[in-house]
Amino acid sequence: QVQLVESGGGLAQSGGSLRLSCAASGSLSTINAMGWYRQAPGNQRELVATITRAGSSSVAASVKGRFTISGDIAKNTVYLQMNSLKPEDTAVYYCNAPSSVRGWHYDYWGQGTQVTVSS
Repeated sequence: QVQLVESGGGLAQSGGSLRLSCAASGSLSTINAMGWYRQAPGNQRELVATITRAGSSSVAASVKGRFTISGDIAKNTVYLQMNSLKPEDTAVYYCNAPSSVRGWHYDYWGQGTQVTVSS
């Protein structure tokens, strides 16, 4: 089992910055990557960024150049640095960790942290 806890959300002005943190605990050896998703009211949950155990990372085109994912899964913490925030970035942000054990696959999720960007 894996537990994920997000923090760092809050209110920011347009053009401002926030840094989200995801603290992981439990059976971390089953996790090969972690990521951030977000879901705005009335919208589906979308992938924002991912990072692998090897350290490679990627971000969605909608946030490229503004958001950066970093951290080390082995050190139990992953970050999402959000710069040049826009009102359309307003959403609940979720930490995600896919797990593979004995051919079984499961996605672990944090409780989410609210990010609100004012115009």
